[in-house]
Amino acid sequence: MFGRPWLLLLLVLPLLHLFWVWRRETGRIVLPFDQGLAGGGRLLRIVLGVGESLPALLVATAVLLLALPQELAAPKQKRALTNIQFCVDISGSMTAKFGSGSRYDASMKAINDFIDFRQGDAYGLTFFGNNYLHWVPLTSDPSAFRCSIPFMSPENNVPGFGGTEIGKAVMACREELVKRSEGDRMLILVTDGWSSDLGGGNDIEIAKKLKRDGITLFAVNIQEEDARGEIVNLSRMTGGEVFNPGDTKALAAVFAQIDKMTKAKIEQGTAELVDWFWPFCLAGLCVLGLYTLLQLGLRYTPW
Repeated sequence: MFGRPWLLLLLVLPLLHLFWVWRRETGRIVLPFDQGLAGGGRLLRIVLGVGESLPALLVATAVLLLALPQELAAPKQKRALTNIQFCVDISGSMTAKFGSGSRYDASMKAINDFIDFRQGDAYGLTFFGNNYLHWVPLTSDPSAFRCSIPFMSPENNVPGFGGTEIGKAVMACREELVKRSEGDRMLILVTDGWSSDLGGGNDIEIAKKLKRDGITLFAVNIQEEDARGEIVNLSRMTGGEVFNPGDTKALAAVFAQIDKMTKAKIEQGTAELVDWFWPFCLAGLCVLGLYTLLQLGLRYTPW
């Protein structure tokens, strides 16, 4: 298969040259040798004919390369993309002790570890309290996550982030995820509280919108008490789950469990046309090398 098949018409030129080399009638010169036997010289004629044919073969190889030879490559498998938005609580209560540090420190460490062993997805990071801030846009380069830990720490008392409004933050993360048309959508909520904007049936309405948009929500309730019913509804109605880790080891296990529950999908690609130059290049190099050797050691001298 060729990408420019019309160029193959140029093969007529080397074919005409080959026809001329092998069909022409050449003048015969008899050299006098004392007591020499007359011979037909057939073998020498064949060797000379092969030598004169090599330039035509080089031209034919060049024409074939210009015609872009192609072949069907084997179908490739690729990892399906998952868009994962982290929604992290930075209200004042996230400064409470959890393990050797605060709840916020343990949460960010677990998130970074999760990103390290789950490569190939797109990650975004949103901090929230009474307001929300999209700190890292969805990207396949999560290096910005590590730089964000000290800046948005709840110990800094960022104005407008002292309370907790989960519903507002979740809907803001939903807007970020629906912008991505490619790949699955996942939202991981990390919080230690409850907010009034999930009451009055708002949790059910938000969960319906998330499910309609194909967003699966996992909630990590990082406190001593179990998660409230509204957060349970918010996650399970979308196909996700609520986790209540009691220590740092359990928190790490939570993210490992999320990874198991949302295994990366493998997409089977289709066979594609790729360039297939190497056999023609190899043949051309062999012909060129043989022609060079003949030029160094074999000449036709008519006298």
